Amino acid sequence: MKAYELIMETLLRKTFIRVIHMAWLGTYAAIFLIPWPPELWNWGAFLFGWSGCLLPLLLSAGIFGDDIASGRISLLVTKPIRPGHLYLYRWLGLSLQGAVHLSVAGALIFGLHRFTGRGNTEHLAIWLLASWLVFNTWVALSTSLSVVVKREHNAMLLVLGAGIVALALSLLVGFFPESGGTKVFEGFVRWACPPVELLVELARTEQSLWESLGDVGHSAMLTVFYGVLGIILLGRREYKRTGD
Repeated sequence: MKAYELIMETLLRKTFIRVIHMAWLGTYAAIFLIPWPPELWNWGAFLFGWSGCLLPLLLSAGIFGDDIASGRISLLVTKPIRPGHLYLYRWLGLSLQGAVHLSVAGALIFGLHRFTGRGNTEHLAIWLLASWLVFNTWVALSTSLSVVVKREHNAMLLVLGAGIVALALSLLVGFFPESGGTKVFEGFVRWACPPVELLVELARTEQSLWESLGDVGHSAMLTVFYGVLGIILLGRREYKRTGD
């Protein structure tokens, strides 16, 4: 199976993925009906959280878990498609979805803002870049997790894990702000988890050029790290030819 076919299969692998894209875009249009004051509503920040962080988890649900559970994976990881190539094509298919979706979402938001004057679109182009970067990082992490869990549980585990980490961090910062353990945990979340905080700072243009380039590079490095981990896991697994 050629690279193009695998990428397109990833793009169109489930009907509900098209429904998700339409629902996500429809949400932007629906929220414009609410008269948010410009100083209280930043469309770029909502784009980052809604489509940059949450959308990739839904699109990558079962990206490998479904193939493994059905036994189809045993056909895909044979020559001439190596596990590393298969992982890369799956990731590229999801990354392409993110790029197209965010481009359409950005155009929709900008057009509705110009038409209604509602909301704040300051630095929207930078928010789009940050959203795509964090999208790719979440996709790599979710895709790698999908290699070792069944079906679509990778997305659910990441949503739960992100919620638990955010709750734990808020509690530690609130009750033990000067604790050494809190500092270590903050550092782990900031540098080893998907760089949400760093990319928000990038999008707000609160940093120098070199700091911004560092955030972009850090996001890319995490994406590569998560991806390499997934490729290693995919290459070492043994697969059944029949479904569960």
